[in-house]
Amino acid sequence: MCLGIAGQIIEFVSASTDLVRVNVFGAERVINVGLVANEGLSPGDWVLIHVGFAIAKMDEGEAKASMAFLQGMGEAFTAEMAAAWDEENDETNPKTKNES
Repeated sequence: MCLGIAGQIIEFVSASTDLVRVNVFGAERVINVGLVANEGLSPGDWVLIHVGFAIAKMDEGEAKASMAFLQGMGEAFTAEMAAAWDEENDETNPKTKNES
């Protein structure tokens, strides 16, 4: 399984037009768009990024849905970890109570 993440093209950064600067969740990255160059990319377009390469052009709706899903996964993970931490450090929990 691989994970792709949506990014919005800000600008082209090389004369060969294979490198672009993208915005990914507010962070700027430089990625290679050579694999999707035939799709007529321009600033403002959305692309699906995997390990520094754009692997598909996306429409804005797909990109925003993907980003919302990933953000939800992150929130669920954070909540799960917080609950596990609280359970582990709960002095009244018989599973974790330190019996000296």
